[in-house]
Amino acid sequence: MCSNDIKNARPGAIVPALFLTEHAHLIAEFFAWIDDDSILIEIDQAAWSRAREHLDKLLVADDVEFEDCPDLVVVDVEGPRAAEAIRPTTKDLTVPGEWSWTRAGEISIGNLPRFGAPACTILVTRQRVAEVVSSIESLGADFRRIGTEGIDIVRVENGIARVGVDSSDKTIALEARLNRAISFDKGCYVGQETIERATARGGLKKKLCGLVVAGERVPGLNVSARFEGKEVGRLTSVAVSPRLGIIGLAILNHSAWQPGTRLTIADTAGDLEAEVSDIPFPQGLK
Repeated sequence: MCSNDIKNARPGAIVPALFLTEHAHLIAEFFAWIDDDSILIEIDQAAWSRAREHLDKLLVADDVEFEDCPDLVVVDVEGPRAAEAIRPTTKDLTVPGEWSWTRAGEISIGNLPRFGAPACTILVTRQRVAEVVSSIESLGADFRRIGTEGIDIVRVENGIARVGVDSSDKTIALEARLNRAISFDKGCYVGQETIERATARGGLKKKLCGLVVAGERVPGLNVSARFEGKEVGRLTSVAVSPRLGIIGLAILNHSAWQPGTRLTIADTAGDLEAEVSDIPFPQGLK
């Protein structure tokens, strides 16, 4: 039913996975929190409706029930001091290893680098969110709330595609480079044939790449990226990184994959120059 090996995951593991069509086109990304007798599916709220419809078609002979958890809230704590930030909330419970979770009373904590950087996640009831956030903010100026813009900087710097933003309903999972959510060893799953064929034959013609945009003007989204006058992709994510400057993500044709390739961004306010970078963006860039 999904792209990663859920069956063999131990209780206490967090498994990134994808729901795919039979042609390996992306439906949704999710994180499976494995418990003894259940699986918590943490998924973007906007994506759940389509994913639920997809799963209902597959649950023919399985004894499975879905239970929505509208009272459960995800608090994402980003940064190298994330474990320190959540300690007051978890009563000094030891943060587990990467891609693992544990329970502290009514609170669950996970070591979940969802955007590619060190981070922890707290699952807490809606009534206790304010308490949890307040305890983190009380640690001082180094611990503060960030919005979607700040999260996108972390995500884009680490080259993590967002399904539905950097992908369309025709994007193959491998093109979005979401390999962390794919098992290449498990048995048959929906979309596996296309994944296996593309992996074995090296037949990908497009993949997600980073772009470093020259100058100080931030381009718009979904504008054309051109190489030698031909469109090779579209700019789907843009962030202004304090470390790297203006950066973005685009799924590019294979003719423009080589890092250092110069592209033209056909922004509505005027063309901009950009350079292709591998992802995650190199630390020494700029």
